[in-house]
Amino acid sequence: MNRVFMMAAAAALAATGCARMQDMMTKTPSASATVLPTKDSTVRGSVKFSQKGDRVLVAGRITGLTPGPHGFHIHEKGNCTAPDGSSAGGHFNPGTMKHGGPAGDVRHGGDLGNIIADASGVAEFTVEAAGITLGTDAASIVGRSVIVHAKADDLKTDPSGGSGARLACGLIGKNE
Repeated sequence: MNRVFMMAAAAALAATGCARMQDMMTKTPSASATVLPTKDSTVRGSVKFSQKGDRVLVAGRITGLTPGPHGFHIHEKGNCTAPDGSSAGGHFNPGTMKHGGPAGDVRHGGDLGNIIADASGVAEFTVEAAGITLGTDAASIVGRSVIVHAKADDLKTDPSGGSGARLACGLIGKNE
């Protein structure tokens, strides 16, 4: 009886260890960005990215905005050093597509549409985007930047949807 109990306990421990190992190996990839103001701006916030199958869930909170819609995009370079945010380059576009909205079939990978600021200048948002990843492939956004723009994105005009000046920039880094 004691031997049977010991074998059952060992099997239970092994199963628990395997489950923990599997959890560690299947951990959902995630990344984040701290968004800081460009010159003469007070816009700032944070954005989190989570891989959900073939899509990336983007969620965040941005403050210091004028009320209403603001273009929100992933840009090709992970560089926010220029005072106006221009060092981030253009929209991230791994599929060499025309500009569009996040739900469209024709869009830059970095086209995340608009975030909407309330009367207090705060935008809390969640966007689900296809065509980008948090991996190591050509569609990965890790090491790139996220930009908040001054105006609304019209979701059609190349290359940036007419979204205007860059108010804030944040580098996208993978969470460990």
